[in-house]
Amino acid sequence: MAKAYKKQSLGRGLSSILEDPNTDINSIKDTNADKLIGNIIDLPVDQIQANPFQPRSNFEEESIQELAESINELGIIQPITVRKKGFKSYELISGERRYRAVSNLNIKSIPAYVRIANDQQSLEMALVENIQRQNLDPIEIALCYQRLIDEVMLTQDQMSKRVGKKRSTISNYLRLLKLDPIVQTGIRDGFVTMGHGRALVSVEDKELQLEYYKKILTESLSVRATETLINKKNQEHDSTVIKEIPKNILKDKIRISKNLNLNVKISLKSHNKGSISISFNNIEDYKKIIKKLSSEK
Repeated sequence: MAKAYKKQSLGRGLSSILEDPNTDINSIKDTNADKLIGNIIDLPVDQIQANPFQPRSNFEEESIQELAESINELGIIQPITVRKKGFKSYELISGERRYRAVSNLNIKSIPAYVRIANDQQSLEMALVENIQRQNLDPIEIALCYQRLIDEVMLTQDQMSKRVGKKRSTISNYLRLLKLDPIVQTGIRDGFVTMGHGRALVSVEDKELQLEYYKKILTESLSVRATETLINKKNQEHDSTVIKEIPKNILKDKIRISKNLNLNVKISLKSHNKGSISISFNNIEDYKKIIKKLSSEK
């Protein structure tokens, strides 16, 4: 059984520093900063504010209550992390579940590891701490990664080092944010897995994506079955050749052929896909094609 954090006495020195506004510590360079910053101390719960940068939006009340009962029995096993905001004012960086649980109990103080951090550093630490949790769903993790890119300005390589994940893993999570919101909700609620999501990301048409999603739910398709279904449909669409070429495209074909004085073929497939092929008889014809295509108008 893990041992609960054992409360440490503040001692007269630190206690007086925390109570006296004239000796308040706001910087790592301040006198006696080494006694507060980087140490675990008991902080009054009413001096701690929730983190406005908290990346998690979903806290299960039942889970918080269970944690509160555990803390009431065993005490707090792991201190929270806070940053100093001002005199008798601290802000959570990580440990919001523990903070919420303690707030439900008749406990006046909580062990906290104190840091000095600006808004950006606080956001980064909160996001990275959340990513490393085991109970986050894939969309929550993807949103954390996206916020690290948008708000902390981290590259995927930098994130890889921060969170100890491969860059390809980070990319796979971020791609989930391209899914239709309905599919994202399905992943968050556990109706489909991240593997299903990765398969559906390849389907750009959102309506078609939702059709596949419904089929996964109604037929309980596995990830492999979903991938097979999508690949099969893509091959069918790509192989469907439209025999009758529209008049405007036919005019373009004739114009290009006359301009190059070479044989030009255009084939159309479903979903407005197709190809243009230009035949050449010798290297001179090839050079003429390249010159025409690369010349500026």
